[in-house]
Amino acid sequence: MGNVVSSAKTDMFRIRMNPEIREELERIYAKNGLTLTDAVNVFFQQSINAGGFPFAVNEDNAEIIKAKALSRLMKELQKGDECAEVYDADDACKMLGLSE
Repeated sequence: MGNVVSSAKTDMFRIRMNPEIREELERIYAKNGLTLTDAVNVFFQQSINAGGFPFAVNEDNAEIIKAKALSRLMKELQKGDECAEVYDADDACKMLGLSE
């Protein structure tokens, strides 16, 4: 296996992610002169070097991740509570792409 960071890039990998998280990550990595793609490739290289995750993954990490996700969710729910817009069930279903 060659060096992931400097090897030719001929394949594509796509993920879905929250746009706000993406923007935050782009700002963080830009401080180090990296694009988000560069950072992912560094992560992949370190994973290859380590033969797995390049950091410890344990229950404590999972609890921290859950706590942060819950905090973000609560902020979004609060935004919804403060929103003055009202939708009926039909409009809500249409907005969510659900058939009745």
